[in-house]
This record gives sequence, C-alpha cells and structure tokens, in this order.
Amino acid sequence: MADNDLLDYEDEEDQEQTVGETIPEVKKPTGGYVSIHSSGFRDFLLKPELLRAIVDCGFEHPSEVQHECIPQAILGMDILCQAKSGMGKTAVFVLATLQQLDPVEGQVSVLVMCHTRELAFQISKEYERFSKYLPSVRVGVFFGGMNITNDEKVLKSSCPHVVVGTPGRVLALVRSRKLQLKHIKHFVLDECDKMLEQLDMRRDVQEIFRTTPHEKQVMMFSATLSKDIRPVCLKFMQDVITPSTHHSSQSFYRHTAVSSAARWSSCKVGRHRLAQLLDIKGKKVLGCGG
Repeated sequence: MADNDLLDYEDEEDQEQTVGETIPEVKKPTGGYVSIHSSGFRDFLLKPELLRAIVDCGFEHPSEVQHECIPQAILGMDILCQAKSGMGKTAVFVLATLQQLDPVEGQVSVLVMCHTRELAFQISKEYERFSKYLPSVRVGVFFGGMNITNDEKVLKSSCPHVVVGTPGRVLALVRSRKLQLKHIKHFVLDECDKMLEQLDMRRDVQEIFRTTPHEKQVMMFSATLSKDIRPVCLKFMQDVITPSTHHSSQSFYRHTAVSSAARWSSCKVGRHRLAQLLDIKGKKVLGCGG
C-alpha cells in the first residue's frame, strides 16, 4: 500500500485553504463537528431509531470522514481511518456497529478498545446516546483503577452487547473467563496508534484479538498514523478500506467491495440496499439477476 493511500484530512484541509482568495467561514452544527457535505444522515439508510437519536443530538449533515466511512462501515468492511480530532470519527464506528447489531442475550457482539479510561468512558456515553431508542442494546465499560469484581458482576448479571474498555482490563476479564469474545462481530480500536506504539499494550491487544472469531469487522481510527504503525494496523485486517477523496480510490474500492459485501448479494433486498449505499459514494454498480 502506498503511503498516500491513507488520506490525512487535516493535511487536505490545509492544502485547500491555500487555493482561492477567500475561505468562507464554516459554521459548526449543534452536534459539535464541522460539516462540509450537503447530504444528510438519512442517505445512509440507517435504522429509524438511530436517525431519531441523531436528530436529538443536533446533527444535521455528516462530516467528511463520516461521509467517506459510514457507507462502507455499515456494510461490514474493514476500515483504517486517519482524521484529525473533531471530525466525528467516534460517530462512524458507533453508528456503524449499532446499525449492524442484532442483540443476542448473553453475547458480546461489539468490542471497542482505547488507551485511556477517560476515552473509554466518553465512547460508552456516545453508545448510550445513539442507542437511546434501542432499549434492548446494553453497553458496558471496563477499565483499570476500578474494582474488577464489579465488572465481573456486570458481565454475569446483565452481559452487555457492546463492550468498551482499555486493553489491560479487557484482557484481565478475558483471562479470568468472565468476558467471552467468541461471538464478536466488530472489533474497534480508537486512537489505535496510542495502543499499538506501546509494546506492552500492543501485546495485550494482540492476545485479545486472537480470542475473537476470524470472521469479523475490524475498524481502526486515529488522528495520527506513522509509517511504522500503518503496517501493524493492516495485519489485523482483511480487504481494508482506507477512506480517500482522490479519484484513484474508485478502483481500490471496487476490488474490496465485491468480497466484503458478497453476503448482500444473496437476496434482492440486499442487492438493492447495497446499490443505494454505493450510489452515495458515486460508484457504478454492476447489477446481478436472481
């Protein structure tokens, strides 16, 4: 993979500001990130419950990173995304995983890990706010510095469908067999560089990863990714999508979409939905009969 395959949205923004005489001021919506797209969240064909929560949060239009990533993420594709803070990266994986989540009692389907307890807590609150109209979805957050016995009680009494935590505490719960990850369908690392650059934390992440099923979606997000860390991230992934607004991304997308979205072609409804989602990205879709 070429170094420039992964778009740094901050760099792109800096380049755009050097072109033209004046740059109009971009107002922030009440949701809290900068939006530069006219399309709305309804274009992503999200669950009505998610759309209601989005409206309640005050979001009107997706940010650039959301516009690029969400259509691919909700199809279950692996995502490696680099974008500066404030662009709405968290909402990408929160909405994508909730969209695909079919809660099963006693099974953890989504695992999200980050490097600090503060960030883990913030992410769990984002899940709670976007799942407010999905009452069957339970979210649990686990991190060090708290009594692990309380975490074990939560896992036993009301097993969450979404687990957010730090690698050390998650691994401790896995080793004690209190946290079962054999049903994981979505594996997410937020601020992945912070975890994978530290050797001890990387080992924890790798051990946790090996306890999850081979077939799952992997998504990683970061504000910065060094040339040394990118290959490490890619080792966790299959058919990875690196969001890009460059014209060359079309051929890359075409190769990965076929295998990753193959399960959608098994029914007419799936093909229709896939075609609509790809149309958001401006991609041509080859129709299949059946």
